[in-house]
Amino acid sequence: MIRGLALETSGRLGSVAITADGVVVAEETFAHGLQHAAEIVPRIDQLLKAAGWQPADLREIYVSAGPGSFTGLRIGITLAKTLAFVTAARIVAVPTVQVLACNAPPEARDVVIVLDAKREQIYTARLHRADAASRWVSVEDAHLDSLADMLAASPRPIWLVGDGIVYHEKFLPTNDPSVMVAHPDSWRARAAAVAELGHEMARQGRTTEAQALAPIYIRRPEAEEKYVENAKT
Repeated sequence: MIRGLALETSGRLGSVAITADGVVVAEETFAHGLQHAAEIVPRIDQLLKAAGWQPADLREIYVSAGPGSFTGLRIGITLAKTLAFVTAARIVAVPTVQVLACNAPPEARDVVIVLDAKREQIYTARLHRADAASRWVSVEDAHLDSLADMLAASPRPIWLVGDGIVYHEKFLPTNDPSVMVAHPDSWRARAAAVAELGHEMARQGRTTEAQALAPIYIRRPEAEEKYVENAKT
């Protein structure tokens, strides 16, 4: 049995899950942020104890690698590295856009991910699948864009998923029924999907060394961008 731990800290709500051969045994949700970082390890410890497992039993760690919240990603990536060093578990860095695409409704064939990047920009990606039983395939990898430009370049019908939707509603067409917004309950990434994708990626040999693990930021944090801009003046 391959026992795994999934970490999802990319959004406004985080979650952790423990798995056995890719099947979720237990999952918990929490608010992310530095003030909540101290909660994660005790929650993981509780999940392990409830299952009768020890940290040393973990063989794989699946972590949502971004894009997303800078603070949340730092927490998740740092925790994944630390646990890997302690337990010798293998790490799988799972793209957050793939995790979010798993929330699209069964009838969806094309999806655009919408995560708020401020300044009327989004972290986004476009994915496609042949049918409801198929895996999502990236058509446009994660990048910085505007919702209007993404929609202009996307096929129809198209589904939108992601917690940035609420901040970019003014860019949604009002008379195009082929642009559909997934239910708000599906806008956040979940550790269960991180676990499912991570387990599959591990079977394909798509693991990452702890030393090489890094968040997918797309661009610098706002504070760093301001520092660079001020340094040029």
